This record gives sequence, C-alpha cells and structure tokens, in this order.
Amino acid sequence: MKQNYLLIKKTFIFLIALMSTLGGYAQQITVTGKVTSAENGSGVPGTNIIEKGTNNGVISDIDGNYTISVSSGATLVFSYIGYVSMEVPVDGKSVVDVELAPDITQLSEIVVIGYGTTTKKDATGSVTAIGTKDFNKGTVISPQDLLVGRIAGVQITTNGGAPGSGATVRIRGGSSLSASNNPLVVIDGVIVSDETISGLRNPLSFVNPNDIETFTVLKDASATAIYGSRASNGVIIITTKRGKAGQGLQISYNGNVAFHTVPNTVDVLSGDEYRQLITQRIANGEPNTPAAAADLLGSANTDWQDEIFDTAVGTEHNVSLSGAYNNVPYRASIGYSNQDGILRTSNMERTSISVGIDPSLLDDHLKINLNLKGAFTKNRFPNEGAIGTAVSFDPTQSVRSAGSPYAGFFYWPQTVDASLPITIAPVNPVALLELTNNNASVDRYIANAQIDYRFHFLPELSANLNIAIDRTTTDGLEEVPENAPFELDANNGNGKKNRYDAEYKNDLLEFYLKYTKDLDQISSKIDLLAGYSWQNFFREGSSVVTNAAENFEKSNDVFASENFLISFFGRVNYTYKGRYLLTATLRRDGSSRFREDNRWGLFPSAALAWRIKDESFMQNVTPLSDLKLRVGYGVTGQENLLNSYPALARVTFSGDRARVQFGNEFINTVRFEAFDANLKWEETTTYNAGLDFGFFEDRLTGSIDWYRRETKDLLNVIPVPIGTNFSNELATNIGSLENQGIELSLNAVIIDNDNFRWDAGVNLTHNKNEITKLTAVDDPNFIGVLTGKSIGGGVGNTGQVHRVGHPASSFFLYEQVYDQNSNPIEGLYVDQNEDGIINDLDRVVSSNPTPDVFMGFSSRFNYKDFSFSFNSRMNLGNDVYDAVNAQKGQYSNLYNSAGYLNNITPVANEVNFNRIQSLSDYYIKDASFFRMDNMTLGYHVGSIFSEKMNLNLSFTVQNAFVITDYEGLDPEVDEGVDDNFYPRPRTFLLGVNFNFQK
Repeated sequence: MKQNYLLIKKTFIFLIALMSTLGGYAQQITVTGKVTSAENGSGVPGTNIIEKGTNNGVISDIDGNYTISVSSGATLVFSYIGYVSMEVPVDGKSVVDVELAPDITQLSEIVVIGYGTTTKKDATGSVTAIGTKDFNKGTVISPQDLLVGRIAGVQITTNGGAPGSGATVRIRGGSSLSASNNPLVVIDGVIVSDETISGLRNPLSFVNPNDIETFTVLKDASATAIYGSRASNGVIIITTKRGKAGQGLQISYNGNVAFHTVPNTVDVLSGDEYRQLITQRIANGEPNTPAAAADLLGSANTDWQDEIFDTAVGTEHNVSLSGAYNNVPYRASIGYSNQDGILRTSNMERTSISVGIDPSLLDDHLKINLNLKGAFTKNRFPNEGAIGTAVSFDPTQSVRSAGSPYAGFFYWPQTVDASLPITIAPVNPVALLELTNNNASVDRYIANAQIDYRFHFLPELSANLNIAIDRTTTDGLEEVPENAPFELDANNGNGKKNRYDAEYKNDLLEFYLKYTKDLDQISSKIDLLAGYSWQNFFREGSSVVTNAAENFEKSNDVFASENFLISFFGRVNYTYKGRYLLTATLRRDGSSRFREDNRWGLFPSAALAWRIKDESFMQNVTPLSDLKLRVGYGVTGQENLLNSYPALARVTFSGDRARVQFGNEFINTVRFEAFDANLKWEETTTYNAGLDFGFFEDRLTGSIDWYRRETKDLLNVIPVPIGTNFSNELATNIGSLENQGIELSLNAVIIDNDNFRWDAGVNLTHNKNEITKLTAVDDPNFIGVLTGKSIGGGVGNTGQVHRVGHPASSFFLYEQVYDQNSNPIEGLYVDQNEDGIINDLDRVVSSNPTPDVFMGFSSRFNYKDFSFSFNSRMNLGNDVYDAVNAQKGQYSNLYNSAGYLNNITPVANEVNFNRIQSLSDYYIKDASFFRMDNMTLGYHVGSIFSEKMNLNLSFTVQNAFVITDYEGLDPEVDEGVDDNFYPRPRTFLLGVNFNFQK
C-alpha cells in the first residue's frame, strides 16, 4: 500500500503545482451583465463567460448575472449547452448583456461512437447518450448505478445491497447461453475486461462516478459492429470529464453523508409464536414434532434478522480541479468513499484518482489525450450465509450462552459430547459474522495515451494511436479462529486461514487512419476510417487454505491464463445533401481462444438514415421540428467464455478430495478436460429500424425502434456422457436463439417560464427472448439444459431450463394440484404424459424471470432556487421463484432428530406442507413492481464569500418505496431466484456541492 499512498501524494503535489502556477490576469476594467435566453427572456444560469485567448473566466449565477474583470479591448465568449455560442467585443463598455439563441434541435450535439464521434443529426445507428444532468442521484459507488432506468432497452439489476455491489447489465436481452451476456465497456478509448476480480464486488468500481461526463450506449449492430468481438451484447462508452481550453481554474467539491436503513426483512415466527406452535403440534400429535422438541425450546425472543442487520453510515468526498494552463486543458480529481453495509461487518473503503491532460501542438494539428485513473479499494466481506441462517434459526434461543466454548455464542450441542456442536445444525448467524474476518485490498489503475495527428500536407487525413495498460492486483486474507463452531476439524486443526492473491493485466494498442472530406461539388461528405487493434488479457493468482494455526495445508490452488484478440477494422460514412446518410463497417477479429482454422471472424454492418424533416415538402409542417428514419443490419461476434483455452486439450490437477497417498505423502491426481477442437465464433445478426422525431421546436422529442437479433452457433456448455473419461462439461457450438423487441423513448419540456421549468421523460422496452435450437439432431425426449441457482430439496436441484421454444432460463417445475378450496395438495402434481410416473418428463415451463415490459420514468422541477427530481422504474410480467418459502415454509423444518430446532415462515400455515416441495410451481410468484429509485430535493444557495463561489445543497432518498404484490423481501432479484438476498437499503443522503471559478 505504500506505493498507493505515494501515488496519492504525488497527485496532490501535481494539483497544488497547477494552482500555484496560475498567475493573475490583466484586470483593467470590470464588466457586468446578464445572459438571457432569446426564447423566453429568462436568465441562463451556469453560462461560461471567458475572455477570449486567456484562462480568465466566470460562470453566470442563478439569474444569469455575471461579473468579470478583463482588459478594455477584450472579446468575451459566452457558451452554454443547448445554446449557440456568442463572441462579443467589450470595446471599453462596463455593461455587456447578451441574448443566447437556443440550439433548438440540438442536432449538432456531439455523440461518442466507436473510434470517433459524430453528431446527433448524422447518427445512423441506435445510439443513446446521456450526460451529467441526467444521471441518477444519491450514493453512487458504481458507474452502472448512474444509468438505472434511464435508457430504453437497457436493464440494470444490482446484485444486492452490499456496498459497491456489482450489477447485471443487459442491452436488448441476452444473446448467449454460456458465454458472457455483459455489454462491452469502453472507458476513454480503453476496452476494459468485465471478468470477475477476486476481492472486488464490482470490476468497474475503480471508476469514480463523479468523474464521468457522458454515457453512450450503442445498441444495434450497425453501431456496435466496429467493435466486432464481444459486441453482441451492446457497447457502453464512458467518457470522463475534461478541462477546456481557455477555461479558468475551477475547483469543485462534492460530498455527502448517507444513512442506510433496512427497508424490510423476511416474515418469520417470533419466539412466542414459535413456542406456541411447537406446544400445539405436540399436543395434537402432529408428525415431525415429537415431545422431545419441547425440551429444546429456549426462553428468549430473538429477532435474528435484527441481530445481523443495522442502520449503516457512509460518507463520500470528491475534489476536482480543472482549467487550462498555457492553453493546455487539464483536470484532476481525488475521491474517498467509506460505506458500511446494513449487514454487520460489511464495508467498502475506496480512494480514487483521475488525471487528464490534453495538450494541443503544431497549430492544433497534434492533439494528445493523457489519462490516468486509479482506485485503491479495501473490502470487508461478511459471511453472507448469516442472511439465510437468520431466517431459519430458532427464535427462542439467545445470541450468547454462558459457558459456551465458542466465543460465548449459543450453539446446538451434540448429545454424545455436549462440548461439540451438531455439524449439520444451522450456525448462530451472529457468530458467522463476528467470527469471520475476510478482508481484501484491490488496487487498479488504467493509463492510456491517445495521440491524434492531422497531416499538414493533407489536413483531411489524420492518424490516431492509442496505447493503454490496465493493471489490477488483489491481496486478501480470510480468517476464522479456532473457537468458531463452524470451522472444526479434529484431524487437521480448527479454524481457517485463506490467503489469496491475484494479478490481472490488460494491454491495448490501437492505430487507425481517418480521412474526412467535404465534396461540395456533389453535395456530399465522406468519412473513411481504417485501423488495427491488439489486446492481451493475462491473469494469475493463488489461494492457500490452512487451519488457523497454519500447521496444516488444506488446499493450495494456483491459476494462470492468457488470451489475445487481434483485429482489423474499417468504416465508411457518406452523407448526400445533408439528409441521406450511409454507414458501412467491416471488422475482422482473431481470438486465441479458438484453433487456427476457426480463429478469425468477419463482422460486417450497414445502416441508412433519411432526414425526412430536411426535405422541401416537409418545410411547412411547422409542428414537426425533427424526423429521421433509420434502418440497419449487422453481424457481431462472441468468444468470451470463462475458459481461456476451450478448444485445446487440457489436463487439470485434482483438489484435496482426489489425492492418492504414498506413505506420508499425498499426490494430486490429474484428469483430462473435454474440449471441442472445432469450436468457433458465436455470431449474432441484428436488424433494426428506428424513427427519431421532435415536435414544437423540440419541446417533445423521442425515438421508437424495432429490432430482431438472431444468434447462431451458440457457445454452449453441455453435459458429457458418463464414461467418456472426461470432465462432465464440454464447451461447443450448439444452438440458436432470438431476441425481438420494441423500444420507445419520450422526453418533454412541459412547462418553461421565468420561474418554473418542468422536464419529464419516459422509456419503454418490450423484449421477447426465445431459444430456437439446442441440439444438433432433433430429439423429442430432450427436456432441455437444466440451469439456474440451486433451489434445495436435493443435491444439484435447479428449477430453470434452457428449452427450445421458450425464453432462456425459464422456470421448469411440476404443475401443482389444488383441492376444492384452492389449497395445494402436498406431493401431488399433474402427470403431463399420463404414464403414472412423476419425473422430469412431467415438468413444464411455467414462466420466466424476465419482464415482458420494463419502463423508466424521470422528471425534474425547477422553481427559482429550488429543484426536485425523481427517477423510477416499472417491471411488468416478471416472475420470481420464492426459494425462501420453498425451503423454509414446511413443518418438517421445525425439528431435527439430531437435536435441534429451526424456525419457519408463516407460509407453512397456508400450504400445510410437511416436507419440502421445491419443484412445485406454487412458489412461482408474479413479481411485477414499481420502484421509486431516488427522489432529490435541491437548493441553490448561490454565491458565498464572493461571486466566484457558489453552493448547492441536496437531500436524496434512494430506494424510496416499492409497489408490488410480491410478498417476499424484494421483487427484483438477479436470475429470478429469491434466496438469501442481501437487502437493498433505503438510503437518506445529505449532499453538498461547492464550486469556485477563478
């Protein structure tokens, strides 16, 4: 860590040096004035006013007023997003008022695409960009959280409420079964890996959300095909904030304190209710509750969930400096977050840095972008098994027990030796938390340099070189003491120490040439691009597990792997008469994951756009301010399997359970892994048609898209028949699936006057996923590929399936039979094939966890110095498997003959099941919901101390409320199985934003 602190120290020195070198400006006269909108005459707050050719600048206040000291012959430059910039000579005047004309359609807005930029007007693909003003508010640790519910076709589900949790991101549904379904993420030109990093909950958490300027989401193949490999699931391009030429020094501070509360817990019996139930069942002679159960009852009333969950506090501080020194733009920032989780002992502490310098040389022919981003993260991981145990642990027992040899915690003693716990009994959940100390430190940084040279002899031609390195190191230690009742081993020593470390490397080199030419004689413009990309991923690590005394080694695992991607790509953009647009792309990718014969994949795309509004016959249609039709086609690839060598013969060492003893020495055995030498690229073909529109001078804007995605040669992991002398799984190309859907986005300025403005937005997505093929040969008896989380009731029991004609990961269960009172009959299911036997052939696809429709809603109100905004989401038609009640809602759980008791959920009184019925479709529940993600009330305090300083205050509620018929903990769970879910907290946050501009 010493090197990390040295890096932080050097960053501070750099920031201080920047401030100290900024000199004063010639200040001959003081100019005041007001910036107003030509549209309605209201003031334009936040306008940048810069003395041309210098770093001297200010921003207008909430009413559009400004004051600046300049030389008498200066020229002032006024700029604000959404308005046309103006240059006004001072000519010795002391008052300069300006009226900015709105850029009504904002069609000149720059949109970042692959290997370059375009304008919103010229975009031919399905591309959506949002900036800082549209981001979600609140405690945002991970970049994905800024996007939740904001873009049609993009569904983001956080993987629980742990601080810094990752998220499942899906763009237009998943296009793979066994390969990655994550979108490709590009940060300031660097393609980053999405693979899981040990010791880190979210691999993207190294990017401080406060440093992000824009997200651009590329959804259809005509937009993503320039990235070819791994672009089948869409592309998210993240652009971080930069300094601007001519800008004076700006210092910004953003900070908050957050209180994370527990919104709700699983409904279980209290201690008194539990004692009453046991006593009643014994009196009635009910099965599974013998008289001996009464002897095990305690006298306490313990709410075990209350014992493991608590209100948590988090703080966040971010400081940034930006401006231009000798016309060299720069921005540097440092951030610190310390977040406790509502599950006790969970914590995340992160220090992040970001530096960007953008010199321009040789009369702006040579432009250089230098970037450094880093994060130093410390995580403490709780034993999350305590969540499930807290639901089922006997509520009549106390947390601690006098005389307990296990750190004083209550435990279930064996009848033969009361000093030993029953090994199959649940473990005291508080003991699981307090006796587990699992800490990891993860350091990650990305550095890249983009050099763009526009040739002097041919200004239309430019060359771009991008070199990047991405490094991550992990160092972790999990410790369990010898007196922990859940880590006892009489033969090899009690307790546990697990030391783990890893290093991940990602190196990138890309070079491309770009030629842009206006062909005025034929009313055309052409943009040509051709390039080369090389990327290497390397990962290695180890894990050594011993007892607490470290005198016996239980396991010693080492891993190392590497893969390469090499690509050649080209693109043509052609515009005719400013309203007919063509984009054609071709990329050839080579992956080391495949053998030489199948190594290369070719990925083409083409898109056409017609700016209908610019046609002469549309000029008099005054209500319509914009209308553009888009159609596109493209092919993208996928090779991102977890295994780096799926097409090669491999030998794997066994674990500690498959060793052979020779004297006092244990030798690991080896086994051959199954492989397919003919493995090749998975390919996704996408068709897209879209319409962009605007009405009433773009007071109402939106778009509608239809798409169809067909994936063939699925990278699928299938079972291997027993007796083949291979491992039990094989990665091969079998199967195909389709996604088809509609997306709608609407944004409106409903009210806009001097004192009040109301903006609102809504997006809607309908996506249908269907597997069309799974086997090389049709087999009517093939039930599909069982998948999903374990749901209990047997070893390896899962309740989901990949099956032809149905969505991926559909629920696959028995159809429950009910009595005349609509109560489920235990163990009685519909015999679908009427053969008198209930087995897998009688399981049916009941539904799936993916919503039929998901929507996002956002709105913002501004009244004078006050603002209020909210963001919310709705899922319709998504189902959840209620694994909590399936596993803990039966009377058989009450008493175990080994000598311990379990709590149950009240559902047991409804279903009257004596034994677990985990494969019953009774537990499939409609989990449609409306969630208010965040609500923020803001107040612009205005100038403090001087006109160059201003202050903003805010109060935010995250996860404010959920409206749903689902009676479980949360209707939104990853993979559709509600089991031991780390609750999303309800957060109350106080924020402050301070800005200074020299």
